[in-house]
Amino acid sequence: MADYSWRLPTIVQELAATVQEPPSRYLLPEQNRPGGLLACVEMPEVIPTIDLRRLSANNDVQEAAKLRMALQSWGFFLVTNHGVEASLMDAIISASREFFRQPLEHKKEYSNLIEGKQWQLEGYGNDPVKRKDQVLDWTDRVHLKVEPEDERNIARWPGHPETFRDLLHEYSLSCKKVKDAILRSLAKLLKLDEHSLINQFGDKASTYARFNYYPPCARPDLVLGIRPHCDVGVLTLLLMDKDVGGLQVLRDGTWYSVPPVRDQGLLVNIGASLEIMTNGVFRGPMHRVVTNSEKERISLAMFYAVDPEKDIEPMADLLGENQPARYMKVKGKDFVPGQYEYFSRREGVLDSLKI
Repeated sequence: MADYSWRLPTIVQELAATVQEPPSRYLLPEQNRPGGLLACVEMPEVIPTIDLRRLSANNDVQEAAKLRMALQSWGFFLVTNHGVEASLMDAIISASREFFRQPLEHKKEYSNLIEGKQWQLEGYGNDPVKRKDQVLDWTDRVHLKVEPEDERNIARWPGHPETFRDLLHEYSLSCKKVKDAILRSLAKLLKLDEHSLINQFGDKASTYARFNYYPPCARPDLVLGIRPHCDVGVLTLLLMDKDVGGLQVLRDGTWYSVPPVRDQGLLVNIGASLEIMTNGVFRGPMHRVVTNSEKERISLAMFYAVDPEKDIEPMADLLGENQPARYMKVKGKDFVPGQYEYFSRREGVLDSLKI
C-alpha cells in the first residue's frame, strides 16, 4: 500500500516549539530564498492610502485619482475611515490570538482533517499538500466560510474564546459594506454603472475568512510564511498585525516589504477574478509572507469570490474593436478552488486563461 503520510504536514506552531532548525520540507530552493528580513527592500513610498468615506460619500476627485494611481502602481492600497470599529478589529485579532495559544488538543476539535486524514478547506490546520516535492509554508490557519450565511459550517468555527463566533459574524457584516463601497468606486473609475462589479458576484457569492498564524522561525532566510501568489478571488480585505511585518509585494522584479499598519486601516488587494472582469485594467499584485526569527504574527484576510456557478469573464462594456478580450471565460467553481494547484506548481493563476 502506498504511503501518503507526506500529504499531512505537521502543525507548524508545534513544530516551531520543538525543533532547532526547520525540516527540509520547509526549506526553499536556493534561487527562491528571500535573503532574510534585513535584506528586504523597503517600499520607496508610504502605502497608498484612500479615505473611503470621502471617496464614497463625496465622490471626491482627488481621492479617485489617488485610487487610480494606487492600482496602477501597486495593485493594492490601504483604506481608512472605512466604518469598521477599531474596537471590533482589535477584539477579533485578540480572539484569534487566544485561539492559537490554546493547547493543541483543543484546537484539533476544529481540524480541517476528516478522521485525521482527508483534507477539507474549512477548519484549523494547514493548506493541502498536492505534491511530494512541494515546499511547505511556515504557517497555520483557520479557514472559514462566512457567506452565504446558510452555508456556514459552524462546527468548524472555534467555540473558544466564547466571543469568537459572534465577533466573526459582526466583522464579516462590517467588511461586506467596505467591500461593496470599494467595488462601487472601482466601477466609477471604469466609467461603468456603480453596481456593475457588485452584480458580477451572483446570488451565491462566497466569502471566506482566513486567520493566519505565523510562528517564529529560526531561519527566516530559508523559509517563507506563504509562498509567492496572486489571490484568485475578486477582492481581499486584510487586517494586518499592527506590530510585526512580513508581507512583501513584487513590483518590477523587486520584492518590497509592506510595513505594519497601526492606524486601523484595512489593506485592499485586487484578485485575479477582478483582473479578468476588467480585462486587465486592474491587476492583482504577486505577494508573499516572510518569517520572523523572534515574534509570532497574526493576520485576518477576508476573501470575496463569485458564485461558483457564475462565469468569470471580461465585462462586455469594457470590450470593443480596439479592446478585445484578453482572457477566456471560466466558471467560478473551476477557477477559485484550483488555487492550491497553482500554489503547489508555483504557476501564475491566469497563465492558462490568457488569449
